Amino acid sequence: MTMKKGTDEIPGLYVHVPFCKSKCPYCDFYSVTSLSLIPAWLSGIKKEVLLYKDRFSYFDSLYLGGGTPTVISEPDLIHFVDYLFTHFSFSTDSEISIEANPDDITKGKLNLLRRMGINRISLGVQSFNDHNLHYLSRRHTVLQTKKALEMIRSEGFTNIGIDLMYGLKDQGETDWVTILKQALNYRPEHISCYQLTIKKGTEFKQKKFKPLDEEKERLLFMVTSALLEKAGYLHYEISNYAREEKYICRHNYKYWNHTPYLGLGPAAHSFFSNKRWWNVKSIKKYCELLQKNTPPLAGTESLTEQQLRLEYLFLGLRTNAGIDSRFLNNRPALKNILQELKDAKLVRIKGGRIIPTREGFLFADSIPLLLSE
Repeated sequence: MTMKKGTDEIPGLYVHVPFCKSKCPYCDFYSVTSLSLIPAWLSGIKKEVLLYKDRFSYFDSLYLGGGTPTVISEPDLIHFVDYLFTHFSFSTDSEISIEANPDDITKGKLNLLRRMGINRISLGVQSFNDHNLHYLSRRHTVLQTKKALEMIRSEGFTNIGIDLMYGLKDQGETDWVTILKQALNYRPEHISCYQLTIKKGTEFKQKKFKPLDEEKERLLFMVTSALLEKAGYLHYEISNYAREEKYICRHNYKYWNHTPYLGLGPAAHSFFSNKRWWNVKSIKKYCELLQKNTPPLAGTESLTEQQLRLEYLFLGLRTNAGIDSRFLNNRPALKNILQELKDAKLVRIKGGRIIPTREGFLFADSIPLLLSE
């Protein structure tokens, strides 16, 4: 599996829209529920754009994430996206994605998004089970999701991504398979299946909610991969599946491929060459710094060759592209470890690359450490 020719080193642009109508109890992404802060955020984004407009020649992906970008009013959304296209250059075949929730979808909004150049919608479905949606404190219902998906397709969008979540309390294999099959009824071009993780600072963590035990989570992961691959989907990254290679999320793949990307907005991250930087997690602080024409940075780091090497392992072994087997040249001890991983059916060698198996994906955090010794 390879990305489209010519996209491997072209940077991507991410914009963090940190607004939601309500905060999900499992979410640890930076977001606020006060929509009154949108004008200040929009003013800040425009100033940050000017700081970087001459640093990148052009992009071939734009990802509007959050938060929930579709909660922004239509006039503000038009103005904001027009501003990005005015000050940055994009290739003619750019992938332009926006995240949305089912209850925000209307025909009018979809028509607007299409006219703005959005060609990919990532829908936060999470589940096709109303009990699960209630557990996750989602605002939408299964009926709203189904109507939204039908509407998106009928309005001419040919690249739809669905986000699903598994590993919920008491979730069994039969329940999860039923959800996956309902998703497949809509033949989305992309499906992301994320395991529920209880993270620090979230409501679930504070209330000491517990996910499924490790063995049940492992079972659901294996069932997911087998079922979706049987349905014709390419399992190209631990949590991500594409109906065809051309529907691999070009923007997100940059994160796993060490391709440069620029992140704008509070809490957004950027990467270029061997340098990574990230913005403050506060709209107020973000705007205050930009008012002074100061980059709204919370931190920066320059990665050493050793750090880049380790990241190459961790990122590459999250995908079915794997890593170049020449990485182990002149390191006989690692070749012995590699043989052990092959014998355990955790990796395979194909086309000169070390590629994780389905079982190997479950050990994506430990295999790189073994190969970095």
